[in-house]
Amino acid sequence: MTSSEVFSVEQDGHVATLWLDSPERRNAMGPDFWNDLPVIVDELSEDDEVRAIVLAAKGPHFTVGLDLKTMGGAATGGGGSRSQASRGMRFVKEVSRLQRSITAVADCPKPVVAAIHGYCIGGGVDLISACDVRLASADAKFSIRETKIAIVADVGTLQRLPSIIGKGHVAELAYTGKDIDAERARQIGLVNDVFPDADGVLKGAREMAAEIAANSPIAVQGTKHVLKACENRSVEEGLDYVGVWNAGMMQSNDLIEAMTAFMEKRPPVFKGE
Repeated sequence: MTSSEVFSVEQDGHVATLWLDSPERRNAMGPDFWNDLPVIVDELSEDDEVRAIVLAAKGPHFTVGLDLKTMGGAATGGGGSRSQASRGMRFVKEVSRLQRSITAVADCPKPVVAAIHGYCIGGGVDLISACDVRLASADAKFSIRETKIAIVADVGTLQRLPSIIGKGHVAELAYTGKDIDAERARQIGLVNDVFPDADGVLKGAREMAAEIAANSPIAVQGTKHVLKACENRSVEEGLDYVGVWNAGMMQSNDLIEAMTAFMEKRPPVFKGE
C-alpha cells in the first residue's frame, strides 16, 4: 500500500478502513490529500481481498475541508503577469484534478461506508457525497460552507447531493452555508443512522461493511455497477441493462455455492469466483 502522510489503512478480514490521518490539522484537505486519495482508493479497488471499505477519520473531526493555507492558490489560478484567460485555464485544470480525486471514491467498485464524527465541512461533504452509505456520530456537524467564503462548491457536492437528499435541501444548505447536526442530517437522508459517539459510528460502519463483505463480491460489485449505470436511464432501460448484465455475470461459482449452502442448511462461503 502506498505510504501517505495523511492517510493510513487497516484491514480486518475483507474490510479495509481508510483513515483520514492528519488529526493535528483536523484532517484539512491539503496537497497530500488530493494526491494520495485516488492512488490509495485505486489500490484498494484492485485488491481482491478487500470487499468493502470504511472511510473514517482520526482525531476530533472528520475533516474541516479544504486546507486554505496550502491550497489557496488553486482558488485564483495563480497570479503574476498571466492573463485572465490563462489563470482561468489553470484554475479549470486544477479543479478537474481535485474533482478526479473525489470521483475515485465514487468510482471504486467496492462499497464505501463513511463513518463521520465532529466537523464535516466543505470538501468533507464533497467526499462523503461520493460514498455509498453515510453514518454519523451524534456530535457530527455538516456544512456546505463554500458560499460563506465567496466561492461555489465545485468538487462534487452540487452534482451528487441532489440525488441523495433532494434539490430543496441542497439549495437550503448550499445557499445559506449553515451547519446542520447529525439528527437533521438523518432526517433529510444525508446519513442512514446516528450513533452516540465516534467509537460507536466506527463500530457501526465496520459491522455494516462486514455484513456487505460476507456476501458474494461478484454480486455486490455488480449491484453497485448496475445502480450507477441506471441513474440516468429510464426504468425500462435499467431493466434491459440489468437483464443483459445478469446474462453475462450470473453464472458464477458463488451462485453455485449459494444454492449448495441453502440445500445443506449452512452459511455460504463466497470466494468471488
